[in-house]
Amino acid sequence: MWEALRDTEQLRRWHGWHCDELDKEIEFIYHRDVVESAAEYRLEVQGGDRFELADLGGRTRLRLTRPPRGSNPESSEWELYYDDMTEGWITFVHQLRFALERHPGADRRTVFLSGGGGGPVLRAAGLTAAAGSAPGSPYELEGPAGERLRGEVWFRSERQLGLTVAGWGDGLLVAVQNPVPPGKPESGAMMVLTAYDLDDAAFSDLQARWTAWWNRTFETGPAEA
Repeated sequence: MWEALRDTEQLRRWHGWHCDELDKEIEFIYHRDVVESAAEYRLEVQGGDRFELADLGGRTRLRLTRPPRGSNPESSEWELYYDDMTEGWITFVHQLRFALERHPGADRRTVFLSGGGGGPVLRAAGLTAAAGSAPGSPYELEGPAGERLRGEVWFRSERQLGLTVAGWGDGLLVAVQNPVPPGKPESGAMMVLTAYDLDDAAFSDLQARWTAWWNRTFETGPAEA
């Protein structure tokens, strides 16, 4: 797992989602002004977020510790988006676990969807039933973009849900409802779709269908109470 935090090629397989700025983001977060101890498997990255790895005998425990709120008084933007960054790390860590446990060494394709104004993302996507199941539980439901989704609940947190999706080459769907930041009337919804082993036509179809649904629901749809 240590190499997955230090090697750029491996970082591309789990951190965030594909965009023009992905390599720059990886360089900034994981390689610039970091403090690392390979012997102790400890890495402190930009902003003071600290990764610590521990060998549990055949498994590895990853602990990510965030600096306390208010520890960066020079950056008002850092404070404003502190909760959003926390949610981002939750997504990324579960993507890392998924990549290492289910697709070691494999490249991925991703679809990133973000917006607001369409109400709670789990309700809008029809995922509330799956959200009530424990991690590891199987699920099957009609997805919002015209396909049957099935797999298992990968993780559940206060604001996030991760589902494996068999039809995406054993892919991963992460849905996030970010907290309401100060001065804004609503929180932002987000989804990351990760797919494996789809040819260009199948991936383009996946991207087009989910993007069209998202735009109808979250960018042009009325906000719910």
